[in-house]
Amino acid sequence: MHTGTEPRRSLGLATTTSMVIGNMVGSGVFLLPAALAAYGVFSLWGWAFSTAGALALAWMFSSLSRRSPQAGGPYAYSREAFGDFAGFLIAWMYWISIAASVAAIAVAFASYLEPLIPALGSYPGAGAGAAVLATWLLTGVNIWGVRAAGRLQLITVILKLSPLLLLAVFGSFYFDPKLITAHPVGGSPFAAVNACAALTMWAFVGLESATVPADHVRDPAKTIPRATILGTIIAAVFYITCTTAVMGIVPAHILAHSDAPFAAAAQAIWGSWAADLIAAAAAISCFGALNGWILMSGQFAQAIARDHLFPSLFARESRRGTPTVGLLFSGVVATGLILMNYNRGLVSTFDIIILIATFFTLVPYMVCAMAEVLFSRTQARRVRNVLVASFAFAFALWAAAGAGEQSLYWGTLIMLAGLPVYAWQKWRQAESASAIRSQ
Repeated sequence: MHTGTEPRRSLGLATTTSMVIGNMVGSGVFLLPAALAAYGVFSLWGWAFSTAGALALAWMFSSLSRRSPQAGGPYAYSREAFGDFAGFLIAWMYWISIAASVAAIAVAFASYLEPLIPALGSYPGAGAGAAVLATWLLTGVNIWGVRAAGRLQLITVILKLSPLLLLAVFGSFYFDPKLITAHPVGGSPFAAVNACAALTMWAFVGLESATVPADHVRDPAKTIPRATILGTIIAAVFYITCTTAVMGIVPAHILAHSDAPFAAAAQAIWGSWAADLIAAAAAISCFGALNGWILMSGQFAQAIARDHLFPSLFARESRRGTPTVGLLFSGVVATGLILMNYNRGLVSTFDIIILIATFFTLVPYMVCAMAEVLFSRTQARRVRNVLVASFAFAFALWAAAGAGEQSLYWGTLIMLAGLPVYAWQKWRQAESASAIRSQ
């Protein structure tokens, strides 16, 4: 039971929409120009496919949240449709994806601090230290309270969008389409588009963010669907405009090796002072996204624990109404992922982590799509909802294939590693039931 001093439902439409935008427009858009540079014009096709898929997913989650505005988002819908076991597997994968997202965004934050603090790029350990420090600083903010985390999210969204949109607008005067190479480096065009769709899909991961902390959202049946659709549309426009501008300003061979591609574009137009400004804005952006994903990590684990599929300690709240144990555990996992990969360099670490996180998110998306198909049998607009959900499923499956064999391999192993946790929870429930019957 909530015993804190804060109001239970403290997130309105503006704050909830900012959470959706902030969780998406964080690290993905700022490092992706470097990751996509080698694919040239095929990256634009990747953006087109991922945007269409993201809008279908946003519509699907809006429909699910109207029907069942409960905390837990993808996990809650999967469990309601297919039972405890399916719900647990989705919860396990999605929870790991949140921790991986926290790690990836923390790495991106450190990457964009590099132009301001060059030592972070010279010594990989220093960059890892900055990423870990940011993770634990924001974990502390979220332990302080949901309202504080929500306000920080709204502020960082405003701060980060303004200068980057200015870069996109003024960058159009310096845009050279010849800089966007016509052919990918190796492989067929189809393989290039597929790989780009998987990479750009990372930028849309988080579109379901408003569905997770539903217990803290005012009028969730209306607020969550509106925030999900509105946030996805705003993010899509922002992504395509800004990344295309950067790729048309900085040559591909330079962009591919840049730890801060937006800062490189600003420097090409206005000089070093602009590069520092954009780097600061991008760092603020990553900082805000990191805050939003950390908030989700605690709320999500708490929702699962309340359904007795995670250990009960994750359901406990502090005096301020925050799930402290889940937040601390997520911070530990994210720290481990950062330290395990820091010697690869910031961009390489980012690429590896986002593909694994994307795979762990796409599987829950696919199961939620099938849940929507199942629920649509009793809805008035059944055909439309089934078609949208089917397209969302097909897109998520295609994007998962683009994540690569290594991500699929490790993703499957980590998914199966969750089975002992489920068995242990069921064991404890059976023991408790037996004890009650024997009394």
